[in-house]
Amino acid sequence: MFQLEAKKPSVCESEPLANEGLRATLPVFRGIVTSSYGPTGRLKQLHNGVGGHVCTTSQSTALLRGLLVTHPVLKILTTSISNHVACFSDCGLFVAILCCNLIENLQGINVTPAAIIELNKLLLSLCTRYLSSEACGCRVPVDFSSAHILLCLVRSVITSKPACALSRKEADHISALVLRAFLLTVPEQAGDCITLGKIITVPLKGHKVIDSTVLPGILIEMSDVQLLRLLPTQNSSPLKVALFCASLSGELADTGGGTLVVSYGVCLQRAVLDQLLSLGRQLVSDHVHLVMCQKVIHPSLKQFLSEHRIIAIDRVGGALMEPLSKMTGTQPIGTLGSISPCSYGSVKDLSPAKFGSKQFFHLVPNEVTVSSLLLGGRSDTAWDELKLTCDTALHVLQLTLKEPFVFLGGGCTETHLAAYIRHMTLTEPGSILKNESHSPAELQLIAGAFCRALESLASSLEHDGGGALTDLTYGHFWALPSDSPPLASWPDVLSRCGCGLHGSQEELNWSFLRSPHHPFLPQSSLPPEAAGSARSLTLDCFSAKLNGLRVAVDTANLILDLAYVIEDKN
Repeated sequence: MFQLEAKKPSVCESEPLANEGLRATLPVFRGIVTSSYGPTGRLKQLHNGVGGHVCTTSQSTALLRGLLVTHPVLKILTTSISNHVACFSDCGLFVAILCCNLIENLQGINVTPAAIIELNKLLLSLCTRYLSSEACGCRVPVDFSSAHILLCLVRSVITSKPACALSRKEADHISALVLRAFLLTVPEQAGDCITLGKIITVPLKGHKVIDSTVLPGILIEMSDVQLLRLLPTQNSSPLKVALFCASLSGELADTGGGTLVVSYGVCLQRAVLDQLLSLGRQLVSDHVHLVMCQKVIHPSLKQFLSEHRIIAIDRVGGALMEPLSKMTGTQPIGTLGSISPCSYGSVKDLSPAKFGSKQFFHLVPNEVTVSSLLLGGRSDTAWDELKLTCDTALHVLQLTLKEPFVFLGGGCTETHLAAYIRHMTLTEPGSILKNESHSPAELQLIAGAFCRALESLASSLEHDGGGALTDLTYGHFWALPSDSPPLASWPDVLSRCGCGLHGSQEELNWSFLRSPHHPFLPQSSLPPEAAGSARSLTLDCFSAKLNGLRVAVDTANLILDLAYVIEDKN
């Protein structure tokens, strides 16, 4: 029997930001993301109540995947962050913290929501113009003739994820490998349109991180017995390759709902085997050296190919089909009939490779369009986090190739930008407001909340009870150690600014972050060549951070503008 239930009416909630449930959960969410931010961020362990997979992480991608959010306003926030991370891979926590800070700072201001949103948009426009301009003091151009800036950028991404549990030596090693793997994907001959190669991550779980390496080409894991049987005899280079996406197992194809008509006396298994052997004879006559199949190859066909000194590898799986086709230049063959000559490709060489306890068949390409990153890890959890971090670093490098700039990291861009906004809103409010019907006083009120949100974001990098300072020349962020003597001179207790560009021995004046001081125009740090020669810099991805700023402000505006939430309870 069916039981019919009356449809429940939708629930309409006015002023959702005043809701007690949201007022309780939004600070909790803000606390989770804030405490996870930066190289010393606190780790979070995600698991369900009945067992299953346990994830230890501080990355926004994994956090949002494991958090169950029910309130509609929080869903808007998490969806915006997830969409940003899906496109840029980096700066997810940056978006989350800045958006939460803006909502918190702007809620209690005695200005209409419409005015807050309009002024926020003007401030966002001011920020994006400045950050994209040549005059920006926290933007560094990337010189591709040197690897220094790129290596600092990769190292900044790697070291910002403490769940990877890497030592300094291991972080430097992985950073160099990721950069090398990326450079292998860049074609030597650049035309009007550049197509980057592909990187395949090969897990070496349980092995030392320092044993990780990168190789051009593709590695196919197999047992010792398989490898000995498939070791090639000396062949001329290049080696001809055939790649099959169709099964060569000899099993009959599924006829679905149809009927298969067979003549009397015909043995289907024998007929299919004859067809496979006929295919093998064509491969021999076409002088193929290597046959790879996504699925299974019939033992008789394997034996036939082996007798004619053709290497046969099956069960390569669907994940490797696209990279294999890209690297070898083959067109995957989906039929057992006659093969077109244009379907074949080639590789430069074949060789065995051993890493730890694993054996691999190494396909060396004629031109490096695919490379393999063999990644070690102490445990499954640490390896999963490191794999996600390396993927992020590779994507950041791709974005940097498209827009060759980086931002100074370690909180320096945020405090520098806050100083610039304060200066502009005080000295040139008319250039910001233009013909808008808002007063300079309203602009300074909203700008103050906007700048405090940026400065709070920079302060979120400090998790050990230390102080947060800014210098009054460049507007950079400085972390004051928690164990500093109370009467000590600041140049004696400070080391370098957050990005590492400036040292405390320079003639600078400091002020506690968010403490009253006269607005000033922050100077451009140093010429690009000085940034390139700095020993170790903390850098952020230009594209990801600039888009993250837009997403954070736009999402905060959307949430602040909500008057009603209508929720369907059915």
